[in-house]
Amino acid sequence: MNTIHALIVTVLIAIGSGFLLVGTIGLLRFPDVYNRMHATSKATTLGAASLFLAGAVYFGPQEVGGAGLTSLVGIVFLFLTVPTGAHVISQAAERMGVAFHGDASWPDDPPDREQ
Repeated sequence: MNTIHALIVTVLIAIGSGFLLVGTIGLLRFPDVYNRMHATSKATTLGAASLFLAGAVYFGPQEVGGAGLTSLVGIVFLFLTVPTGAHVISQAAERMGVAFHGDASWPDDPPDREQ
């Protein structure tokens, strides 16, 4: 591995770790399930995808066992499943009657509706 590859892998790992850190802080600090789902689904998807991409650059497409290709398949899997899972969890929370924090409401709710 030459210096350019090492630098690219290092930058991707740093970016991925930063996104994962921000997602974790959002999970711990946000007040309700809807905000927490937003933080975890967006930030951690980008963070994990960046780490997978670092693995793909490190191992390359010609590695025995296809570790680079497996990393790219992992990225596609993340981008297909994480938003779907976040949507299903937030939809289940809405059906259970979990209220928003503060004065936020659903877009189709009338403003005088009691929560």
